[in-house]
Amino acid sequence: MTLIQSFRDLDVYSLAREQAKTIFVLSKKFPLEEKYSLTDQIRRSSRAVSAMIAEAWARRRYPAAFINKIDEPLGEGMETQVWLDHAKDAGYIDPVQHQDLDQKWQKVGAMLNRMIQRASDFCRVAGKD
Repeated sequence: MTLIQSFRDLDVYSLAREQAKTIFVLSKKFPLEEKYSLTDQIRRSSRAVSAMIAEAWARRRYPAAFINKIDEPLGEGMETQVWLDHAKDAGYIDPVQHQDLDQKWQKVGAMLNRMIQRASDFCRVAGKD
């Protein structure tokens, strides 16, 4: 097992970042009238996940703070799934694309849930760095 030195070493960070990039590229094809609603919202929520994971990593000195901070990207990931639902409903992505993207965001959520359940494995004890 590889020692995690940085948030960039976390598989969940890599997956979330990869999926945010996929959504960015895909959303370039959304209609211009969606620019300030669906397009901006799905880009914001998907990009927020990896940023919030990095922030949680910085707060891992205390398990309660870490759990609180990991819970935030979990919510953003689920919000991204809602925007994917809307994109499918509007016909901007097809059902196959939606299913693939949704499954990957489900995986991100499952990984974040495991981090919450195993917070003590990720947290440093205060004063013991």
